[in-house]
Amino acid sequence: MLPRIPKWLLLPLFTAWTAACSLVAPHFERPILTVVGIELVGGNLLQQNFLVKFNVQNPNDRALPVTGLHAELNVLGERIASGIVDRAFVVPARGSSQFDMTISANLALVLFKLKASTDKRSDDIDYELTGTANIDLPFLREVPFRQRGVFSLKSLQ
Repeated sequence: MLPRIPKWLLLPLFTAWTAACSLVAPHFERPILTVVGIELVGGNLLQQNFLVKFNVQNPNDRALPVTGLHAELNVLGERIASGIVDRAFVVPARGSSQFDMTISANLALVLFKLKASTDKRSDDIDYELTGTANIDLPFLREVPFRQRGVFSLKSLQ
């Protein structure tokens, strides 16, 4: 039969146990996802398909097994594109990998939003790229990412 532990001793034991676990758990820095290229690969008036090239940088000393990724592009607060990658790939330790994702977009919606934006005399368009990378590690299952920016209409003139 196991000895009974006094209640007053449970909190110090739990604290010591969690401190020991934190010493054993590996230090992990979040990978950095960036878009490195976009290419139109087909579509029609209402839907266009783009091949988006991503780069994943792994600052850690262990390989990063990615099992999939999902991303959305919002322009002026409206989702205009989304895509999913279900192919697994590995980003080497302290290295980087590139992968492609096909995203479907609705440029008619973008043009409508641009017209509304230019009616307000705005020269900038806000965009946001969000998503999640699925990781096959016991201590990390998903890595969310968010990239915000402003696209200047003056650059098109």
